[in-house]
Amino acid sequence: MTDSPRAWIRLPSGAALDLINPSPDAWTDEDLALRLARTYRWGGESVWPWPLSVAQHSLLVLALRRQWAEDAGEPLNREAALAELLHDAEEGFLGFDCISPLKRVLGEPFRVVGDRLMQAIWTRYRLPDWTPETHALHKRADSIAAASEAVHCTGWSEREVREVLGITHPVLAEDLLQTIHGGKPWEPWASDVAAERFLAVLNQLAANRSDQYQQGE
Repeated sequence: MTDSPRAWIRLPSGAALDLINPSPDAWTDEDLALRLARTYRWGGESVWPWPLSVAQHSLLVLALRRQWAEDAGEPLNREAALAELLHDAEEGFLGFDCISPLKRVLGEPFRVVGDRLMQAIWTRYRLPDWTPETHALHKRADSIAAASEAVHCTGWSEREVREVLGITHPVLAEDLLQTIHGGKPWEPWASDVAAERFLAVLNQLAANRSDQYQQGE
C-alpha cells in the first residue's frame, strides 16, 4: 500500500492513466487522438454546431509552421512537426484546455501535473527540446491560430481579441485546414473526424520511431 496520491482516468482503449504519475506507455496513439478530439477550446463555446477541438487546433498550428518553413525554403523536419502537433497533448488527458491567465490563478500544483504529463509525452515520442528560435515561432503560430479561432469559431470581434483577450497577432482570413481537408472554412470538425485526421498525421510523423509504445504496451 502506498500513500502517494493517484488520479486515475479510463482511456478509450480500456487502459488507465494516472494523471499525477503518468507513464509513457499508458496510452495508445488512438487514445490520445480521441481524447484531444473530445477536449474543446474556448470553454466549449462555438458559433458552429460543434465546438473546436484541441486536435483541430493542433493541426492548424502545425499547418502554419509548415507553411512558414516552406516559404523560408527550409521544410519543417519530422521531429519539429511532431513537437508542433503534440504541443497541447497533455490537455487531452486532463480533458481541459486551460487558458494561460487561469493557469496562473490555479498555481503551482496544476502546473506540475501538466508538466508531468507533458514530460511523459515528450519521452514517449522522443520530441526535441524547444530552442529560443523554434519556441518563438511556435508561440507566434499558436497565437495567430488562437486569434483566428476566437473570431471565426467563437464569435469574438477582432477588437475584442486585442482589447479583451490581449492577443495582438493578426486574424487569418484563410483557413489552412480547409485548404487541406475541404469543407467550410473555420468550421469545427466532429469528434470522430478530428480524431481520425489527427491520428493520421501522428502516425505519419511517428512512423520511424521505435514501436516500443505503439500499442501502449
